[in-house]
Amino acid sequence: MTLKEQIAEDMKAAMRAKDAPRLEAIRMLRAAIQRREVDERVSLDDGGVLAVLEKLVRQGQESIEQFSAAGRADLVGKEEAALAVWSAYRPAPLSAGEIEDLIQEAMAHTKAASIKDMGRVVAHIKPRVQGRADMAAVSARIKERLS
Repeated sequence: MTLKEQIAEDMKAAMRAKDAPRLEAIRMLRAAIQRREVDERVSLDDGGVLAVLEKLVRQGQESIEQFSAAGRADLVGKEEAALAVWSAYRPAPLSAGEIEDLIQEAMAHTKAASIKDMGRVVAHIKPRVQGRADMAAVSARIKERLS
């Protein structure tokens, strides 16, 4: 079962259970997926769905920070509930050791020797860590290793 099919089934289950917060979060995810499919005129595979999911999670985390700063505990709770639902669709995160192994393997594969080769290393690693690690942190580690 693809990720999109799983999301559709979970939405039906949330409707049957009358679980409004879960249903709202799943509908928001489905709307984002459909919007991207319409905008790009493609049907997203699991990788594309994960990219949409990561963007929603990142936006949700930023919203939580802003709502917390504004003292809006009610909205923080709502965003945290949505993040909890979306997190169920994310693959298991990579450990620090696994990330280091991937960086080492990518550097060997691309024969990276200096900071000029960073783009090739990132391009090699990105498909393997999508949704499983923060690319900003991975890029920082690569930069540190190549400097």
